[in-house]
Amino acid sequence: MTQLVLPNDMNTLGNVLGGTVMHWIDIAAAVTAHRHARRLCVTASMDDLSFEAPVRMGMLAVLTARVTYTARTSMEVRVDVESEDLNTGQRQHTSTAFLTFVAIDDAGRPVAVPPLLVEASDRDEHERAAIRRRDRLNRRAARGPTPAN
Repeated sequence: MTQLVLPNDMNTLGNVLGGTVMHWIDIAAAVTAHRHARRLCVTASMDDLSFEAPVRMGMLAVLTARVTYTARTSMEVRVDVESEDLNTGQRQHTSTAFLTFVAIDDAGRPVAVPPLLVEASDRDEHERAAIRRRDRLNRRAARGPTPAN
């Protein structure tokens, strides 16, 4: 996914707003999850996100998303963000985020997702994703039950 950074996307320093980048990350990840599951998917979580370099006005934000892990009804999607200077073509990594999505049916209930076919070149990433999932589940268990609305 590619976004041109325009004045309405900027903060007072002339860089894209962090919340705007988060929005773009969520969209890129949601489309990727939907394409994998071939059904509606909802965002369940986003792991740590840091902004390593700014994306300035007039530059492109180039987002690359891919499924890195699947469980029964959920999947992890990695999104890498790069800035691209349109005049030089130079790219710089600006952020990486890992999001968890849950596939749902028309009634909003979780449904099974297809397994991920892991190629040899992706095995290390898949193993790291399994560790991230375990850590997410442990953090959730440590927080205890969520209060009812």
